[in-house]
Amino acid sequence: MPSFTFENNLLRLKVKKSPFVIRAILFIVAFASFIFPTTGMVISITSGHGLHFGFLIGIGIFSLLGFYLLRIALWNTYGEELILFSKEEIIYEANYGWFKDARTIIENKNINYVISPIGYEEDNEGVLLIDNQKNQIECAVKMPLQQIEELIILCKNKVNA
Repeated sequence: MPSFTFENNLLRLKVKKSPFVIRAILFIVAFASFIFPTTGMVISITSGHGLHFGFLIGIGIFSLLGFYLLRIALWNTYGEELILFSKEEIIYEANYGWFKDARTIIENKNINYVISPIGYEEDNEGVLLIDNQKNQIECAVKMPLQQIEELIILCKNKVNA
């Protein structure tokens, strides 16, 4: 089953969902990282111990940790990469479901499609690299090497047509 679709010059690469238990643990730990430090601060204030600067540092650190874990959980649940091919440029964007990552734009001139192997050799998996000799786009979705080869042929045929 291919993990990509190519319609109207839009390439959509879908992430294979991780097991439900792993995703559930990631979401629980991410939300706990936001809730527990805040709850501890509120309990301390209401019990009369006051507000300490350490609470704000703790909330800041655990909020960053929670945000990072939330991104990982969303990527493993809803993650997809969108690559839009136009005559002048190629636009890349990672979609996490609840929010999107910053766009990467490269010129659509002298484009090379390359397979970058990832993981163990016997896994036969890799990612797609789109290179224009100045900048490059490295996709994060791991796919079987044979599927990437099919995708490269499809990209060359559709974009050059």
